[in-house]
Amino acid sequence: MTAPTTSAPSGQGIITLLLARRELLLITVVIATVIIFSIANPSFLSLAHLFGLGRSTVYIGLMALGVMLVLLTGGIDISVSAIAVSSMYLTTVTLMALDFQGTFLVAVALAVLVGALLGLVNGLLVTWLKLPSLIVTIGTLTLYRGALLAFVGTDRFRSLPAQMAEFSGFTVFSTSDNGRLVALHGSVLILLLIAVVLALALSRTWWGRYIYAIGDNQDAAERMGVPVRTIRITAFVLSGALAGLAGLFYAAMSRTADPASLNGVEMTVLAAVVLGGVAVSGGRGSVLGALLGVLLITVVGSSLVLVGIPTAWQQLFVGLFVLFGVGVPALRERRTERRRGMVVSE
Repeated sequence: MTAPTTSAPSGQGIITLLLARRELLLITVVIATVIIFSIANPSFLSLAHLFGLGRSTVYIGLMALGVMLVLLTGGIDISVSAIAVSSMYLTTVTLMALDFQGTFLVAVALAVLVGALLGLVNGLLVTWLKLPSLIVTIGTLTLYRGALLAFVGTDRFRSLPAQMAEFSGFTVFSTSDNGRLVALHGSVLILLLIAVVLALALSRTWWGRYIYAIGDNQDAAERMGVPVRTIRITAFVLSGALAGLAGLFYAAMSRTADPASLNGVEMTVLAAVVLGGVAVSGGRGSVLGALLGVLLITVVGSSLVLVGIPTAWQQLFVGLFVLFGVGVPALRERRTERRRGMVVSE
């Protein structure tokens, strides 16, 4: 009596598995990318560079989590960079005008509040006026930046309030690397904590189930009694709040508040989220996938200079990532339809 034999998965089977599990595919791509960059330049794996990568993911990661929420509901938020810079600059100007000497948490609360209010404007325009979210947020992207420059100011502050300056030196772990002190910034752990809370909210609460239901089929969700307007507004508000926090962290860690900063970052954020498997049509995606998308884009973008590639190539990679993020789900759908015997039109 012969024992049953198990065959190793074929190449086509591995590809199918990778296409079906976006997170697994992203982990594979991230590992491959790290190997390539570390071969090109061994200093890639130094603690100084790795800690720097972690620091670089923070503000993009926070904005990506917010954009992910809006995408899950079937919308899109292009205005996150304008919300981030508006919150950052208004918070800085206010603290300096008041000569505030209190805790950094007040700055956090103010930046989050400003971001949430700007996100609320987006949500109200989209839900109550029934305007397309793409058009609305493209409009508010320009509106928020224009209003900031026209009514608040254009000065670049290189001397920040004491609370923000102190936060730039907030570290949770430090060690020696080739004779110099390197440290992991505390904002990396804050990003991870927020990501965990958001993942639990999406998977364990009625609010999270409603988010996915609206993105999957809004009409069916309405018939089931889901408060679609309220849920979509909360997604925009949270997106704005996270963008406000991202802007404050960006200013604190770069030690400057410039109203002209973060231009074009919204496309990098959107590329990371789409690359992470969040469907542009809504209803599908995860926090883990979004963060992996952020990590991959950050690894590529931050390492170009390290291996001697001009930074201008970063835009090329961002464009490729967007096409890849949209193309993989389309390929997966085509494979599924073919297996079901459906005719796919070219």
